[in-house]
Amino acid sequence: MPQQSDRQSKIWSVVRVSSGNFLEMYDFFVFGYYAAAIGKVFFPSGSEFAQLMSALMTFGAGFLMRPLGAIVLGAYIDHHGRRAGLLLTLGLMAIGTISIALVPGYAMLGWLAPVIVVLGRLVQGFSAGVELGGVSVYLSEIATPGHKGFYVSWQSGSQQIAVIFVALLGVWLSTVLPPAEMEQWGWRVPFLVGCLIIPLLFLLRRSMQETEEFTARKQSQNHPGPREILASVARNWPIVIIGTLMVTMTTVSFYFITAYTPTFGKEVLKLGSVDSLLVTLCVGISNLVWLPVMGAVSDRVGRRPLLIVFTVLMLLTAYPTLSWLVSAPSFQRLLLVELWLSFLYGSYNGAMVVSLTEIMPVQVRTSGFSLAYSLATATFGGFTPAVSQYLYHVTENRAVAGVWLMFAAACGLVAALLAWRPEMRARLAAPAE
Repeated sequence: MPQQSDRQSKIWSVVRVSSGNFLEMYDFFVFGYYAAAIGKVFFPSGSEFAQLMSALMTFGAGFLMRPLGAIVLGAYIDHHGRRAGLLLTLGLMAIGTISIALVPGYAMLGWLAPVIVVLGRLVQGFSAGVELGGVSVYLSEIATPGHKGFYVSWQSGSQQIAVIFVALLGVWLSTVLPPAEMEQWGWRVPFLVGCLIIPLLFLLRRSMQETEEFTARKQSQNHPGPREILASVARNWPIVIIGTLMVTMTTVSFYFITAYTPTFGKEVLKLGSVDSLLVTLCVGISNLVWLPVMGAVSDRVGRRPLLIVFTVLMLLTAYPTLSWLVSAPSFQRLLLVELWLSFLYGSYNGAMVVSLTEIMPVQVRTSGFSLAYSLATATFGGFTPAVSQYLYHVTENRAVAGVWLMFAAACGLVAALLAWRPEMRARLAAPAE
């Protein structure tokens, strides 16, 4: 009976900490899914391509704030605690969500409208800079022995629930509203739904308990302050660089198969909006299956073998599969290709996230994790929709995004080969002394 009670407590801890991560990803996906409509409302231009690119660049702008959020909020969490920091990030995300949901368009506010939208995205990006790291570290510190990979995989798992929820909502809206109304105001509905979810998420996170591992360090005399934490992160820059390369594979593939899929299907492949959203829905379900499964597999066989195998598979298959898709675009082909990429992403990320928590020195675990993740997202992953669309525009090669995926896979492979070298392991161990 005590064992069952402890298991239920662990489950609820995972739910509480992952709930805010759901909101963060929900907002990002909604913006990515409805980028074309948002571009027309807030960025009027004579060119549809310019409108779409303005919206996609605004989507990417939020990621530019992530490194700053990782440094500032990461130090706050490493010093003040996981619970306090995750409540703060949830509040900041709520501000960004509400601002984008309620601000009138360019026709009413003029240039002020896109400025407010960009500021809302920057606030979301600032909070997101540490959200993933804070959640991952919390899950790693409450995990039972031998199951850390499985526990940490639910950080990404909560993102997939957001993917599924947004896709279902999008399919429903597309069936009840004509395209003209979706472009005018229907795209706001998912943002307003996100506003309604916020109070529930605050209730869930307020009941979180601080991790025992952090509490024990907090009570010790050697607990570092914010200045010492930031200095330690600076000293450990090789770890951060390796972590950034490791995360690049995750962020590029993830935002390609989720946030960019509706735009890719509609604007590049010329498929129906509902078809693209249905594929995105299936991708979210597939990701939700593979992430915990492969996280558990990494607990058995190790992290490095999975990281190497799946980066190599991405290198070998990304461009050929997209070439096959664009040779005869269809719902069936898009589904098959995206499910294959989902398998590669989920299998890699199931091992990658927990690896990142393990290679960071314990004193700066949240700061180091968040900075590496944020740098990868700000420089590569977050701009995947914009880069993919731009590459298609200048090359007229509908499969060119496969090259971008191959680049990301190469970064992940280099990181996997470097992180476990004997000299690097010695370097990683040194700061914790």
